[in-house]
Amino acid sequence: MTIDILQLCPLTPFLEAELARRYRVHRHFDRQEKSALAAIGAEKIRGVVTGGHIGLPTDLANALPNLEIVAVNGVGYDKVDLEQAKRRNVRVSNTPDVLTDDVADLAIGLILALARELPRADAFVRSGNWPSGDFGLATRVSGRRYGIFGLGRIGQAIARRLEGFSAHISYSARSKRDVPYLFCETICELAAECDVLIIAAAASSETRHIVNAEVLDALGPRGTLVNVARGSLIDEPALVTALLDGRLGAAALDVFEDEPRVPSALFDMQNVVLAPHIGSATRETRRAMADLVLANLDAHFAGMPLPTPVV
Repeated sequence: MTIDILQLCPLTPFLEAELARRYRVHRHFDRQEKSALAAIGAEKIRGVVTGGHIGLPTDLANALPNLEIVAVNGVGYDKVDLEQAKRRNVRVSNTPDVLTDDVADLAIGLILALARELPRADAFVRSGNWPSGDFGLATRVSGRRYGIFGLGRIGQAIARRLEGFSAHISYSARSKRDVPYLFCETICELAAECDVLIIAAAASSETRHIVNAEVLDALGPRGTLVNVARGSLIDEPALVTALLDGRLGAAALDVFEDEPRVPSALFDMQNVVLAPHIGSATRETRRAMADLVLANLDAHFAGMPLPTPVV
């Protein structure tokens, strides 16, 4: 019997091909196929494959009476209603661990790009301005004070990399960890303790807009904010205002609250580095994520335990 799967966003060619080989896939983001869903009957859908940035909208979940599993191609599952999933006995899976190193690498890359002004340096050379004079001075990366908000898998991987830069590392998390770093009770304390504040915590109702004006002021006019977690953790209007007013020194952002829409005020700021949510965007990691999505789906429909269950 062919199993019907609803796909909510574009995926890698490998994953899309494998899904199509194993299941009957309906691409819900495709306008033509979206309208065709009513024709085939929403009651036929037994599985959903989605991205962490999309999750599963509650109204869509309610329209799928026979849904059994939501397979998230990503580590974040904050946009899936887990309580509703538990009530309906719907399984939810994600793809943890396999993207940890890539996200941590990107965090370090953003720090380097911002401190050493690499985007502006690249433009300086390409524009032919170098023969007219030196580029100027940037900021040292090594030996600075780094604060990490969220010391889970990704936060710890970032910290290990920073150790190679002779960094002074502090952190804030839900509980104190057995690590050789300074623990701060609150994110405000953490911001006041560091030169660079790195956001690596999971998105939740508790962490929404936790990086607010008070935190940005604690980080200060010489401080830098780096976000490789979720855009919802930052109060973006407060961030824009702090940068415009000079109350925050700089920011490097890979994630935004309303992706792919980014606050346009950031575009012309020379003290900001922007990336289009590419933390896990390497060939190697996307293949490993695809393998986990498929493994979770296959295990569920075979009546086996999920390799990486959320609920």
